[in-house]
Amino acid sequence: QVQFVESGGGLVQPGGSLRLSCAASGRSFSRWVLGWYRQAPGKERELVGTITNGITTNYSDSVKGRFTISTDNAKSTGYLQMNSLKPEDTAVYYCNGGVVPIQSAWGQGTQVTVSS
Repeated sequence: QVQFVESGGGLVQPGGSLRLSCAASGRSFSRWVLGWYRQAPGKERELVGTITNGITTNYSDSVKGRFTISTDNAKSTGYLQMNSLKPEDTAVYYCNGGVVPIQSAWGQGTQVTVSS
């Protein structure tokens, strides 16, 4: 059974950077689509970006050029490098399947707060 555990969030000033990690038990990323999601207060969860087979990435327009997704397949760990953070990036960030999320596998997420 797949389970995801996100970490690395925190409080950062606008323009700052954070690197989030996604540890997956029971799932290899080498032949899979991993997605990073976020949910801001009062809003629905949205897909931030995906990485396919550890190689091909796609991003939402709101984060393109600022966020980078990568994976370490040997460690079954995914990463979300976030640069030039903005207050509107404030949200709880999650990882899961990038095509069809596994509903039973949602983790607790990690809180990212961008504020001065």
